[in-house]
Amino acid sequence: MWSVDPRTGKQREQVTTEAGAEDVDRAVRGAHAALPALADRTARAVLLRACAAQLEARREEIVATADAESALGAARLGGELTRTTGQLLAFADEVEDGAFLGVIIDHADASLAPPRPDLRRYRIPLGVVAVYAASNFPLAFSVPGGDTASALAAGCPVVVKAHPDHPATSELCASALRAAAVETGLPEDVLSVVHGFDAGVELVRHPLVAAAGFTGSVRGGRALYDAAAARPHPIPFHGELGSLNPVVVTASAAEERAEEIGEGLAGSMTLGTGQFCVKPGLVLAPQGEAGDRLLGALAERVRAFEPGPLLDGRMREAFLSGVTERAGLDGVDAPVQAGPGAEGPDDRTVGAGVLTVPARHLTGDGPHERLLEECFGPVTVVARYADEAEVSAVLARLPGNLTATVQLGEAEAAGKDGTGAELLAALTPLAGRVLVNGWPTGVAVAPAQHHGGPYPATTSTSTSVGATAMERWLRPVAYQSTPEPLLPPELRDDNPLGLPRRVDGRREG
Repeated sequence: MWSVDPRTGKQREQVTTEAGAEDVDRAVRGAHAALPALADRTARAVLLRACAAQLEARREEIVATADAESALGAARLGGELTRTTGQLLAFADEVEDGAFLGVIIDHADASLAPPRPDLRRYRIPLGVVAVYAASNFPLAFSVPGGDTASALAAGCPVVVKAHPDHPATSELCASALRAAAVETGLPEDVLSVVHGFDAGVELVRHPLVAAAGFTGSVRGGRALYDAAAARPHPIPFHGELGSLNPVVVTASAAEERAEEIGEGLAGSMTLGTGQFCVKPGLVLAPQGEAGDRLLGALAERVRAFEPGPLLDGRMREAFLSGVTERAGLDGVDAPVQAGPGAEGPDDRTVGAGVLTVPARHLTGDGPHERLLEECFGPVTVVARYADEAEVSAVLARLPGNLTATVQLGEAEAAGKDGTGAELLAALTPLAGRVLVNGWPTGVAVAPAQHHGGPYPATTSTSTSVGATAMERWLRPVAYQSTPEPLLPPELRDDNPLGLPRRVDGRREG
């Protein structure tokens, strides 16, 4: 596996070799053997904090290496590393709190019909988790990222299939996390990393892998999802696959702040050279003078965008061909043409662009359906609508998304008419996160966050960001009429671990 500089396309160094079936088996069996060592919640919290400290201690080297492999810039990657260590620390707090265990105790009650036996329920770790790293977040959604942090917090050892775009960064981060394990007295095999396409396939099929988390393309994710389901013993596959992230701009919002919306949209859709999974890729904007002002402000800001490299050559080619295909459709205009950056055979950059189309073209079957698919990179489609009926017709054709946004006028946002509530009701079935008068790029790591959505945004109803991401790697188990001495400490009446719980319908702790 070679580390490649996306700015030049040249190989930097050979980092490692692709893992074979024996290598994957060794990594998974090592992780499985480490499972009992993660049973103690205190040890897990200590591990997560040590992981954050190890990453911080190597910050300069990690950021420099990640930038050399991704071209995302030191400032962006420094922030991403801070987010990554913050996730680890947040999960350590969740582990110590213990609410994630979901302890419920219902004592026996013979007076009920039917009589209730003594029942006690909590959650336990699934086992070894396979994590498939993302290309566009070499830290926060990669080896030390949210999937890894949440799985370790849940008590599950992890085997990461590294992304080929950043093998050196992956090895560097893995070394930090494994050092943290040794430092805290845990087996270093609580986390392992494998490389290569075949390794990814072998990993999801391994009989000791109990669940998988994936961030990537629809095609790759769906293939792994199908493989997980086809196993003799199918496993949960939590995949984040693709998202258009629609935006609806009402006529009132455009009248009141067209320029502000246009500028905000430009900043969001070009952030990170358009390589965010929550990039707004389709915008429904009104026809008429206010919509024209919005489009003008958007176009002006996008023209000023400095061309930048994408994560690898394959993504660049897919972006360029995708834009060309979409721009060639009947009725599609390109007020700002996305395409190759500066002239020259060695140029690796792309420029940002805007495509426009009458919204009516998106309301029926035909080639314009291509505009309702994600195009990964710095481009967005602005569909100009004539009335609310066209907005409804377009929304009815959209697949599932991570986010959906509505830009409302002042009176609409204040609930002085039914427009705001109606649009929220229309957008809620389409996405896992609904925004009002904001932009979807920037996913806060918070307990209430939900980063997921209906298929193809994700393959499950879970989130990959925030405290509840741990739920993906746990399963509930109930004990019935079990003598107190035989119960796990978490379920005993005297609550020796001091856990928050619900007892006979009442919250405690």
